[in-house]
Amino acid sequence: MLSVLTRNRDFRRLFGAELVVFGSDWFVMVPLLVLLPELTGSGVWGGLVLAVDTGISALLLPFTGTVADRFDRRRILMLANLAAFAAVLLLFAVRSAATAPLALVAIGAMAVAKAFYTPAASAALPNVVEPADLAAANAISGSTWGTMTIVGASLGGVVGSVWGPYPSFGITAVCLLLGATLTALVRRPLQAPRSAERPAAWHAMREALRYIRARPLVRALITVKAAAGLGNGVLIVFPLIAALHGAGFLGAGLLFAVRGAGALVGPFVLRPVLGRRSWLLTCLALSMALYGVSYLGVAFAPWFPLVLVLVFVAHFAGGANWTLSNYALQSEVPDRLRGRVFALDMMLATMAIAISQLVATAVVDRVDERVILAGCGLVTAVYAIGWRIATRKLSLTDQPSPISGRDGADGRD
Repeated sequence: MLSVLTRNRDFRRLFGAELVVFGSDWFVMVPLLVLLPELTGSGVWGGLVLAVDTGISALLLPFTGTVADRFDRRRILMLANLAAFAAVLLLFAVRSAATAPLALVAIGAMAVAKAFYTPAASAALPNVVEPADLAAANAISGSTWGTMTIVGASLGGVVGSVWGPYPSFGITAVCLLLGATLTALVRRPLQAPRSAERPAAWHAMREALRYIRARPLVRALITVKAAAGLGNGVLIVFPLIAALHGAGFLGAGLLFAVRGAGALVGPFVLRPVLGRRSWLLTCLALSMALYGVSYLGVAFAPWFPLVLVLVFVAHFAGGANWTLSNYALQSEVPDRLRGRVFALDMMLATMAIAISQLVATAVVDRVDERVILAGCGLVTAVYAIGWRIATRKLSLTDQPSPISGRDGADGRD
């Protein structure tokens, strides 16, 4: 499976750029989530940062997906990295409770950049690999987030505890410049040729909505990621859970790192399922349910090592869920619509995350952290059951839709 990295230079560069981007995200986030409660004396600021990060992306994704289908995806990825670089520099001004709102501005600007980056990167992937390599490329690409959550969260925690958060911000800025450079070196086109005529943005979005409405399977696939999203409020209490078990600053970083480890392993372990498309819907439902049940276990776990194991299992399921749904969408949706469909997919996921985090933030100072964990886990488990009941009559055949959708010849209304 890893041979696609050694054989395909452009995929290797795109993968490297995504590693840098996702690692930078967490190298900022973990120190910031610890810094803000220290400056302000409240856990609310950390929750607001996470909610801003996801909420802004959710609002922008319908528009940014249209941009990913209409303009040069390579340029979009590079400009997004450069915009995030400028935003990170603002974090150096966050030095007191009075300047804490600047963190929201900086994270908000980074969220705008990420909203442009994510659908463009997801839509570009099938264009840099051969159709036979798409499943392997998805498993590898699906591990990107998990890999760099381990590296970014753990190193962010270590650097933050030894030298403070500001060196982490500086390293992040350098990494974002590196990501832009790697993307510039990709030689293959990141999208199929487009006609010179570009429809209005609203018309383009309506076209995507008509496509989704006419295809129950695509509708089902774009609602998958919302399950783990509705359970994402658990992140608000990660620092509190670490403190409850006496693990402190490094414990919070370790929780995020273990979360990333699960997300890294999940796509690789379930790689064989990508070749058995008829299993995908069942595996998607099981992965959602396992995520929820694991966090129910975290709520009642008496020992920190057991907490770490359960968090790993939850995000093993979450990482598998993300990769399976991405692969199914990439093989079902033609290139000319892929950016918009992935944007709607991400919008639903990020809206679910933002709602979960805002609810958790609203109650974090008044409700025991274990109640928040149990509530998030229960919501995800119930969602999984309801989703599988609603999709029980749908199926994916073992022959995917042709990736010849790169030229836009299939899937037209």
